[in-house]
Parts: sequence; structure tokens; C-alpha cells
Amino acid sequence: MKEKEIERLKTLKEFENKLYNEGAKYIAGIDEAGRGPLAGPVVVGCVILKPDSFIEYVNDSKKLSESKREILYEKITSEAAAWSVGIVDEKEIDKLNILNATKKALTMAINNLNVKPDVILVDALDKIETNNIPYISVIKGDAKIYSISAASIIAKVTRDRIMKEYDEVYPEYGFAQHKGYGTAKHIEAIKKYGICPLHRKSFTKNFI
Repeated sequence: MKEKEIERLKTLKEFENKLYNEGAKYIAGIDEAGRGPLAGPVVVGCVILKPDSFIEYVNDSKKLSESKREILYEKITSEAAAWSVGIVDEKEIDKLNILNATKKALTMAINNLNVKPDVILVDALDKIETNNIPYISVIKGDAKIYSISAASIIAKVTRDRIMKEYDEVYPEYGFAQHKGYGTAKHIEAIKKYGICPLHRKSFTKNFI
């Protein structure tokens, strides 16, 4: 591992190391993928990594290529003390609104963990239900904190895989390419074919 990458990871782990030194044993990082798309679910990833975890290239998922995220997903999930996801579909998003749907997916992810964390680190969300587990909300946490970066990769890869499966059911929309985001090609497909059951009606009403 190059010295520059070692230093970057050390910086990324500073906040968690402080918590470990204060007595925390299990720290869960949480992040979401899919708040902005016009179709598909919102997915929240949650991961508890071991204190000595030091996975090369872990970073905010948005800064990584798809192939790199796939490799890192396998490394993170294989060495994690625990990990989970929470998934809320497009119908629930329309019913609850995207913020509340994201918070619901977050609570689901916490409930799906088989290890109870001492503290949760979450990217930017507050007023969340964590089953009385203390949490710290960090703005742009996916770029600043190791476990949140790892959670962002779990969330993104999980959601991308779901959208690729949906692409086989609704190939005319191109979900495998844009993953449901509002690209020009996606909006063009909506105008041509209308919406499908995967579309968020609250997000697509301006294009129909």
C-alpha cells in the first residue's frame, strides 16, 4: 500500500479511533443510496468494521468506479464484524416522502444487524429511530469517516444490483445504465413509454 493511501486511510479513521479510545467496541457506519432517482428503491447500508480494519481504497462511493465498488463490496462484507441493508421501495417512497422513507430504511438496517453497535455514525441524517442506540450525524460523513464510506459502498452496490435486475424486466428504460436517475435518456424513455411500476410517481409527475 502506498504511503499516500496509508495516510488517507489514517485520516479517514481518526474519528472512529477517538471513539474506540473512549471505550466504544462496536461502531456502525450508515449511509444511503438512491434518494435522488426517479425509479427504484432507496437503500441504506450499515456496517460494523473491526477496529484494525484498513481496507485499501475505501472511500465515498461516488468517488469510485463501478468495478472498484464491486471489489470493495466483497472485501468489506467479508471482513466486517456485521453488516446489513434496509430497503424501502418506490411505493413506500411515494407514500412517506423520500426523507421519511430513507429514515425507515435506516431503522430497518439497524434492526437487521446481528451485532448491536455501541454508537452509530450516520451521514447527515438526524431525528432518526435507532432503538435508543446513540448516534452522531456527520455532514459529508461518506467522505470523512471510514465506516460511513464503507456503508456508502454497500448501499450503492446493493442498489445498483437491484436496478440491473429490473433492467431485465423493463429493458426499454435503460435502468442498467442510469440506475433510475433522471438522465436525458431516462426522461426520453418515460415520455415515450410512460411510467412503469418501478417509477416514483411523486418524482415523475412533471415528465408524464
